[in-house]
Amino acid sequence: MKGQSLRFCLGLSAGLLCAGTGQSMAASAPMPPNVEQFVFGTLPDGRTVHGYRISNDRQLRMEVIEYGGIITSLETPDRDGHMADIVLGFNSLEDYRAPAYQKLNPYFGALIGRYGNRIADGRFTLEGQTYQLATNDGPNHLHGGDEGFNQKLWQATPFSSSEGSGVVMRYTSADGEEGYPGELAVEVKYTLTHDDRLAIDYSARTTKATPVNLTQHSYFNLDGEGSASILDHVMTIDAAAYTPVNETLIPTGEIDSVAGTPFDFTTPMPIGARIEADNEQLDRGQGYDHNFVLKRAPSSTPERAARVTSPASGRVLEVLTTEPGLQFYSGNFLDGSVSGKSGRAYGQRSGLALETQHFPDSPNQSGFPSTILQPGETLESHTVYRFTTED
Repeated sequence: MKGQSLRFCLGLSAGLLCAGTGQSMAASAPMPPNVEQFVFGTLPDGRTVHGYRISNDRQLRMEVIEYGGIITSLETPDRDGHMADIVLGFNSLEDYRAPAYQKLNPYFGALIGRYGNRIADGRFTLEGQTYQLATNDGPNHLHGGDEGFNQKLWQATPFSSSEGSGVVMRYTSADGEEGYPGELAVEVKYTLTHDDRLAIDYSARTTKATPVNLTQHSYFNLDGEGSASILDHVMTIDAAAYTPVNETLIPTGEIDSVAGTPFDFTTPMPIGARIEADNEQLDRGQGYDHNFVLKRAPSSTPERAARVTSPASGRVLEVLTTEPGLQFYSGNFLDGSVSGKSGRAYGQRSGLALETQHFPDSPNQSGFPSTILQPGETLESHTVYRFTTED
């Protein structure tokens, strides 16, 4: 894997660089077709948090809010056409603002940055300078720090096109925010397409060299949020290798084959079939919380990374991405202490996350694909969640 790097392109619109005011450009503008704006809540400083209900020409519906770029609901039909919300989350802004990881708000539905996943000891060295970040996950830095992108008010612009409808989220992270170098201008475009896909397109530019690893942290339960467990969901991951972790869930730097291990999802396998196996890696994560090395060459076209099915509902979720990695998290630290939109408690493994990404701790791992974005370059990344059903 050494030498593989992020793909960059030029020509991002200048509008990205002036983003980050925290005010919705569309607050008083007419809404495009299939998009409805509403007020989700108000921040303590008086800023309004708008939400957007987006639908397609079939049955899919989703809601996303400006705070954290959070997908608060996503409704899809089961094999009999019955609709259900399949992402975990809350009804109130106050719940999404809870800062404590895992116990009160485990990043439900949020955009993650600057760096999704973990950085060892919250420290990295870049161009001869060492940067110290927050250590908000034991000894390590997780998902952007004490106040990552999941707790920022993004600027939202709704749109409709021949492909579908959605919203563009923009945020500018100041030089030094959470300890990272450079001013980083980020744009994330959510499109709910007419053929039942949720396309997520990420772009970013920086004024100084900086590590960037953007992702989306929705938790899925294909039987509907509030359902008991995802252990009977059947998973396929298009990865022949994964990155094992140490006791604090930092990659060791090795890339190991999944063959003959509980991490082999190259053929369909129920998630619960081997999750309690006697395996050191599963013990360390209390289940699956690992980065899978996807089988693909660098491309600007998303390729399939994973497929999940629910035998009970018939819902199918396929994940396609241009990223080299996929973090599969089986909701191990959900413990029933948090209740969701339906009023039901979210117990252990009641949702799963499939985070398309570059690898954890890449700034400290020379053998991993690079996550360093340079001035004058534009990061582009594309992920698609495709929703279907099967008998």
